[in-house]
Amino acid sequence: MAVTDKLAQDHKLTVGTKLAYGVGDLGAAIVAAVNGFFLNAFLLDVAGMRPAAAGTIFLLVKIWDSVNDPLIGLLTDRTNSRWGRRRPWLLFGALPFGLAFLLNWLVPDISQAGKFWYYLLVAILLDAAFTAVNVPYAALTPELTQDYDERTSLSAYRFSFSILGGMLAAFLHGLIAGGFSNVVTGNAIAAAIWAFFIIASSLLTFAYTKENNFQQNSAASGPELGFFEGMRIAFKNKAFLYVTTIYLLSWLSIQFVQANLLLYVRYWVGAEDQFPFLVLAVQFSAFIFLLIWAKVSLRIGKQNVYYAGMGVWILVGIALYFVQPGQITLLFILAILAGVGVSVGYLIPWSMLPDVIEIDELETGQRREGVYYGFFVFLQKLGLSLGLALSNYALELTGYITPQAGSPVPVQPLAVVTALRVFVSWVPVVILLISFPFVYHYPVTREKHAEMRQELARRRELTHPD
Repeated sequence: MAVTDKLAQDHKLTVGTKLAYGVGDLGAAIVAAVNGFFLNAFLLDVAGMRPAAAGTIFLLVKIWDSVNDPLIGLLTDRTNSRWGRRRPWLLFGALPFGLAFLLNWLVPDISQAGKFWYYLLVAILLDAAFTAVNVPYAALTPELTQDYDERTSLSAYRFSFSILGGMLAAFLHGLIAGGFSNVVTGNAIAAAIWAFFIIASSLLTFAYTKENNFQQNSAASGPELGFFEGMRIAFKNKAFLYVTTIYLLSWLSIQFVQANLLLYVRYWVGAEDQFPFLVLAVQFSAFIFLLIWAKVSLRIGKQNVYYAGMGVWILVGIALYFVQPGQITLLFILAILAGVGVSVGYLIPWSMLPDVIEIDELETGQRREGVYYGFFVFLQKLGLSLGLALSNYALELTGYITPQAGSPVPVQPLAVVTALRVFVSWVPVVILLISFPFVYHYPVTREKHAEMRQELARRRELTHPD
């Protein structure tokens, strides 16, 4: 078979396959959106934890993450079953994932010390379940197609479901939780609903996708690499380092805003009743611009899309600092504009990652997507945890007042309010500006990727002429 024919084999995926793949991201999207927008405020203002205690939980979970994510990625690379390498993890990890999320939103009637250990244990369990499902799910992208532009299209389907699912979950969570006189009960019922969708989405993707076994067609069949050797090779991949840095900085920016936005709206703008609609505005805008950027990237490239989208977000971030109490209309306008940048944070790094993995295949003759995606998911959660931990420690130092059950919302000290304003504005602006040089030096263009694909196809043709 000619090389060009081999390249054409995986050029197009059916819409059904893309939809089945996209729905699998609902679980991670629900967790990311609901935890991102509400968990920090829940732990501080509902569970009654001090900011420093909550921040310590987020940091301790990252110690577990540093082993958990790459290890799961390596294990998925070595999985061998009649369902493939990745899909069995979706099947068996779905139920623990949903149940751990539910436990995260209960408030046990125990001491402050007991709550600390309860939420720490649940956070570790949730993180392990999240990894067991999301790393192999994410690693399905290069298993489904090897085409440069088709991967951007597949990522667009994935993040369309991600943003829409996250948007609806974040919007409805606030309404459901606030619809009960007992906010603890409201959060528990909302979490039970999301747990069902978390489980169902993984099972649907398992049932309606099929892996293409590119691993068997790899150019070389050398010995399987160990964990630390895999790490060494991954971090020798210059393009991978650029992409991971871009991703970490993008998500760190997102999480600083997401984790503190409810507190910012509650204690500075004074429009907490509008918060679900504010989240809806951000997420819906991000969904629309995700579709737009996916098309635009075909014309101007991934790097230019990143500059354009994040440039808008930087302007929004600067403006957020100057929003005054009661300026709700201005806040909604900025929320819609923020979606322009948020969509880029989802789309571009994830569509870059499958391309840089093939540099590894050229050098080693092996496909080890699990290792790469394991580190990538780790960085996503690292960004979340760093944003939460650092901002919470700052709130503790500035004198955050924990609300008391049945009492009016407290007036926070000026230092606390100022910190919240900085966290949703200047901090993400600076982080995004730092990311621009890494985007500029990202080495894999469409032309470079085409050359890599041609060389890989040539090697496979020599190794497997039939």
